[in-house]
Amino acid sequence: MKLYTSNVVADWLAMTPRRVRQLRDEGVLMEKAQGLYDLKSSVVRYISYLRRGKNLNDERAKLTRAKYEAADMENEVRRGNLHSTADIEKGLAALCLNMRGRFSGLPAKLSGELAQMGGNQAGIHDKLKTAIDETLEELSRFNVAFAVRSGDDEEEDGESL
Repeated sequence: MKLYTSNVVADWLAMTPRRVRQLRDEGVLMEKAQGLYDLKSSVVRYISYLRRGKNLNDERAKLTRAKYEAADMENEVRRGNLHSTADIEKGLAALCLNMRGRFSGLPAKLSGELAQMGGNQAGIHDKLKTAIDETLEELSRFNVAFAVRSGDDEEEDGESL
C-alpha cells in the first residue's frame, strides 16, 4: 500500500493541507504513518463524512416544512381551533375557582336542612349526594364550568355561580 502526504491528499480532496490535518484531528481521516495517509481510505472516509454532514437541500426542506407548520398553526389560531397556553391556563384557573366556590358553598347551603334531619344518616346522605350531583351537573356544562366570576356573581345567561 502506497502512502501519501497531506499535500497529495489535499489535492485529491480539493482542500488545503491544513484542512487535511484538521480532519485528522477530528478523526475523519486516519494517518497510517506520521504525516502519511492511504489515499483510497482517505477519500472513502471523507465522502462518508460529507454524507453524514448537513446537506443544504435537507436544510432547505426542513426550513420550508417549519414555515409551512408555522403558517398552518397561525391559520388554526385564526379559526379558533388552536389556543395559546396562556388562554388554556386562564380557562383552567376559572374552572378550578368555580369548582372550589361551588363546593365550598355547599356546607352553608345545606347545613340548616341537614341539622333539621336529626341524625337521619340515609336522609343526610341522599341530600348531600343530590347537592353534589347537581353541582357536578352544572359544572359539566362548558359555559358554566369556565365562566369567569364577575362582580355580581352572575353568568352571561343569568345563572348564578
